[in-house]
Amino acid sequence: MDAARAVSLSRQFKAIADPNRLRLVSLVSASPGSEACVCDLTEPLDLGQPTVSHHLKILVDAGILRREKRGVWAYYSLVPGALDALADVLTTRTGTGR
Repeated sequence: MDAARAVSLSRQFKAIADPNRLRLVSLVSASPGSEACVCDLTEPLDLGQPTVSHHLKILVDAGILRREKRGVWAYYSLVPGALDALADVLTTRTGTGR
């Protein structure tokens, strides 16, 4: 793995390492159509909208979620393959000599 890939993966793992952000990924993934409005994510986390939006921005910046603006609301969905790529890093043994 080259240095640039390691930096990118590190940022993604750091983004989902926060309990609230991990819950957000789970909530979005489990939502109908695998997308959720920010307005539907505040109550399950018992956090204010600004705090939830901050966590969502980190997940978007890390390439885990994508954001689509519809009117006054923002809808979030998983970036296709983003979680699979993280899982592959954890389960692949390339370079271990096994």
